[in-house]
Amino acid sequence: MANYKDIINGLKDKQGGIIEAFHALQREYNYIPEEAIAEAAQVFGVSQAQAYGVATFYSYLSVEKRGKYIIRMCESAPCHVAGADEVIKAIEKHLGIKVGETTADGKFTLELTECVGQCQATPVITVNSEPVFNVSAAKVPEILSAYK
Repeated sequence: MANYKDIINGLKDKQGGIIEAFHALQREYNYIPEEAIAEAAQVFGVSQAQAYGVATFYSYLSVEKRGKYIIRMCESAPCHVAGADEVIKAIEKHLGIKVGETTADGKFTLELTECVGQCQATPVITVNSEPVFNVSAAKVPEILSAYK
């Protein structure tokens, strides 16, 4: 795993580098560690409050520690009509967590998201941004077992 200081310093001379650094940190750690926000503030010459504001402004970025696999359930109207509620309940039951939580082993985090642009194959979940189409409650154990 790359050191957060190396990631940030590698982008220090780039215009808009703080956002790119936060995206790179997110890819590396699945969240932005608090100490990395402080480092980015110093490197990019902004206050810690400003750096934290950038890190929390975009819904894709997270300052909370998350699991290795981030499952996002689309909550758009087409997915809702196609049975998203049952899928969410099945995921929660299978993993033993609620939306917004991470499993005790640090493997899975469950979140809701807006439309992922795959309305032709609803309901849709994403696992680390990769879409999984036509999900049903019955398919949840099989889908998630691929990530164990």
